[in-house]
Amino acid sequence: MPDQELETYLAALAPDKDVETTGTGRRFGNSQVYQLRLDLVANEQLRELAAVHQTSPLALAREWILERLRWEAERQQRAQYAHQQYAQPQYNQQPNQYPRY
Repeated sequence: MPDQELETYLAALAPDKDVETTGTGRRFGNSQVYQLRLDLVANEQLRELAAVHQTSPLALAREWILERLRWEAERQQRAQYAHQQYAQPQYNQQPNQYPRY
């Protein structure tokens, strides 16, 4: 006969199978939850700016992070494109110059 109390205790210690959670560092659907600690001055600045933009500090921070990630991805794409351009042989052809025989 299984020990119900022991099984309940072990089930409570087991990782959650449900990904719909907001626990720190846990998944929520297709999202990841992070904690962000700011010093008091930065926290006050964030609150003031959020009030100016009529949004929450959390929404403003999230927007900034997503903007920065897009910016970094675009910068990386530009760098890769530039690297590909310079990696290809460049022909220094000038108009109206023909090879001499």
